[in-house]
Amino acid sequence: MAWLKINIRREARIIGGLLLVGALIAFSERKHHVITIRDVHIRMQNIGDNHFMDESDITKLMATDIEALRGADVKSIDLNEIEKRIRQDSYVKEAELYNDLKGNLVVNVRLRRPLARIVRNDGPDGYIAEDGTIMPASDKFTSRTTLISGERAASLLQSDNIAASEEGRALLELLQYIQADEFWKAQIAQLDIDSKGRISMYPQVGDERIEFGRPENFERKFAKLSIYYKEILPRTGWNKYGRVNLEYEGQIVAERNPGHN
Repeated sequence: MAWLKINIRREARIIGGLLLVGALIAFSERKHHVITIRDVHIRMQNIGDNHFMDESDITKLMATDIEALRGADVKSIDLNEIEKRIRQDSYVKEAELYNDLKGNLVVNVRLRRPLARIVRNDGPDGYIAEDGTIMPASDKFTSRTTLISGERAASLLQSDNIAASEEGRALLELLQYIQADEFWKAQIAQLDIDSKGRISMYPQVGDERIEFGRPENFERKFAKLSIYYKEILPRTGWNKYGRVNLEYEGQIVAERNPGHN
């Protein structure tokens, strides 16, 4: 019985040793195995309604010869550096490079979506993205978004992201509030910001100027504006008033359109 136990222990040690040697050999082979890039696939998210960039633009940002990548050892490519180059463009929200099971190098790019377009008379326009990032206007594509004009408009373009300031964050929250509501998104066409930061809205339908004031108390002000559209306009008609003020607590101040009976 003792002899049997000794043999079992010896066999166990031999099997364990063989398994260890096998694992070391497999690890060594994997370590030195060359994974070549079969092809490069560029995938862009949000492209359906966002044509600011295409695959050729991403290729330029990569600053790498695509033909040279095909057949190259993936370990010889600094994927992190290429991701960093792509992310430097303000249109790009995220970039990720990885190898799929077929040996292809996948370049996955997510684009930023514009919330509003800043229009100015003395220089190029720009866009405000959903996260507040300022993006330049494009020669390729014009996005149909809320317009921002007025004396404060140009100053918004001086930062990389409007959320960096308290005033900019308030404006971004207002734009996000409008974007989240299907009616306001369709109806509010333009925000005009004066030198004191007060906002006047111009609707898609109707001639009135809606004096919103500073970007605060959104729910209270939009609740009053909703009453104006749902209860007042059906009785008076769409063009009776030329000015609507939402700034006063508990009141909707409407001024008659000159010449309207």
